[in-house]
Amino acid sequence: MNYFPVGKLDYRLLEKLLNLNPIKDPRIIVGPGIGEDAVVIDFGKKYLVAKTDPITFTTHRIGWYAVNINANDIATMGATPKWFLATLLLPEGKTNAKLATQIFRDIIKSTQKLNITLCGGHTEISHKIDRPIVIGHMLGEVEKDKLVVNAHAKPGDDLLLTKGIAIEGTAIIAREKSVPIRKKFGDRFLKRAQAFIDKPGLSVVADALLANKAAKIHAMHDPTEGGLATGIMELAKASGTGVVIDAEKIPCYEETEQICKFFNIQPLGLIASGALLIALDPKDTKEVIAILAKNGIVCNPIGKLTKKSEGLKLFTKGKLVKMPTFKVDEITMVL
Repeated sequence: MNYFPVGKLDYRLLEKLLNLNPIKDPRIIVGPGIGEDAVVIDFGKKYLVAKTDPITFTTHRIGWYAVNINANDIATMGATPKWFLATLLLPEGKTNAKLATQIFRDIIKSTQKLNITLCGGHTEISHKIDRPIVIGHMLGEVEKDKLVVNAHAKPGDDLLLTKGIAIEGTAIIAREKSVPIRKKFGDRFLKRAQAFIDKPGLSVVADALLANKAAKIHAMHDPTEGGLATGIMELAKASGTGVVIDAEKIPCYEETEQICKFFNIQPLGLIASGALLIALDPKDTKEVIAILAKNGIVCNPIGKLTKKSEGLKLFTKGKLVKMPTFKVDEITMVL
């Protein structure tokens, strides 16, 4: 029997599984689908946006990760994250008051910073797990005319990227592989890379809400597991488009480049929370970039959406090649 590797289910299998559950409720405006970050439910004057995501790759500040990763997916739909529930699965024989308190403090501090209410959840000491797992559940709301659905992106749209790629992957590897990184690059380099979760930071809530206020956004997607390449594929899948990306325009931090080179992994396939993909009409590109810059958020055009028949392409070293794909996140080659 062939078993699956660590990471997301193959999107082709996931599509088949989702098709087993036809949505009949007319209040479901956006249901589960490849490339859509959350579900949308009609709640009268506004839409309710809902998301769930676990944190499994790291235990450092795991409560903080759970809040921010789930809040990001709400914001990419144009919604404001409002209510958070957390399920804490804690390892038998390794859990004490100090561990539980630290996770709770991480969650509370993070929700307060984003003006989100922690309103429920579940805790348990679980058999046969070796480290804490936090499963977040986030709810938000959006005015109906400001909802962003990735299916609305279309050929001719500009594709923008905020911040840079592999922010989360850089921080996790720097934390989990601190000894060899310190030995190779020094303590100052290590501390900068470990601090990536705060600066540039993993939250794209401000990025998304500012962009959505500045212009009519066709699609937003935060690339996570599988990196930028997988995020672009998911957005293209949701919108039924192709894409051409200019590799030289993709921002990549020096720390990310050096760590990826050291561990022989590809930045394009490394978990990339902290960046935001934005698809929009080219006439609005300058305005969105300017609004984000005014608020201290770097944003760059990296390519264009094309017809689906043109596929997913990467312009690199003067040649147009097929966009690389990653069956599993590159972080699994390191941790």
